[in-house]
Amino acid sequence: MPWKRIISVVFTLLVFAAAVLLVRSLWLHYMDAAWTRDGRVRAEVINIAPDVAGLVIEVAVHDNQLVRKGDLLLRIDPAHYRTALRQAEALVAARRAELAMREDNAARRADIDERVVSRESRSDAGHLAAAARADLLEAQARLDEARLQLARTEVRAPADGYITNLNLFEGDFAERGEAALALVDRHSFYVYGYFEETRLPLIRTGDRAELRLMSGERFSGRVEGIARGIYDRDNPESRELTADVNPTFNWVRLAQRVPVRIRLDELPEGLELAAGMTCTVIVSPPSGEPRAVPDRW
Repeated sequence: MPWKRIISVVFTLLVFAAAVLLVRSLWLHYMDAAWTRDGRVRAEVINIAPDVAGLVIEVAVHDNQLVRKGDLLLRIDPAHYRTALRQAEALVAARRAELAMREDNAARRADIDERVVSRESRSDAGHLAAAARADLLEAQARLDEARLQLARTEVRAPADGYITNLNLFEGDFAERGEAALALVDRHSFYVYGYFEETRLPLIRTGDRAELRLMSGERFSGRVEGIARGIYDRDNPESRELTADVNPTFNWVRLAQRVPVRIRLDELPEGLELAAGMTCTVIVSPPSGEPRAVPDRW
């Protein structure tokens, strides 16, 4: 019947229109929305290096352990530093005795008549006492240094965090200033979202960001800042510090990805982050604020 044919045509047109609208909305969302699947969880990693060298006699932590600020991480053999402390204490005692002797000599010469002791001798005695006073100050500084080095044989956590990739054992020799283990600061986690440059006009500092891990957990944050520079692989510097311009360029121009730093809100209960995780980042402008991507040509 004609009316059945009309209904069939109308229904087909409606389905086609709905499909067109759906494809258009998906296209606009994909092309013009501020989102990226190329997000990375980051954190500050503290390289723990002892301030003194020596044999490691105790490793007080294990791999992936949560430690608090001030907890003992490792202990270096203090025997040499205790000996150095005793030597510094003995040196201070000797310098103090020498200073007392020099001051007594200077005082005696000051009280003797000039016909018995010359003015030059009095002056020399005073200078010797001043030199002895300076030697005592130097010895006290060495004593303070010896005490500090002895205290530094115990290496403690500078912040709350997680020990990671522990590869230090009792019997190893620790060098001064050489990283012995790594500590991931538990309060420093953030996310870097690598957005295409075509989407940056949609992003502002302070915008709300929704973050979704590959495992499905969701949490939120705020845009903290946008990187102001990335490396130009097509135009590096030459050895003479001049521009090394590439004579050929690709016909297809790919949008560069610019890091956007996301400060995390309070994490959901039970969510454990690890630096290096991959996540999807969706940035949403405040409601009612119009933003659009400029026309591209």
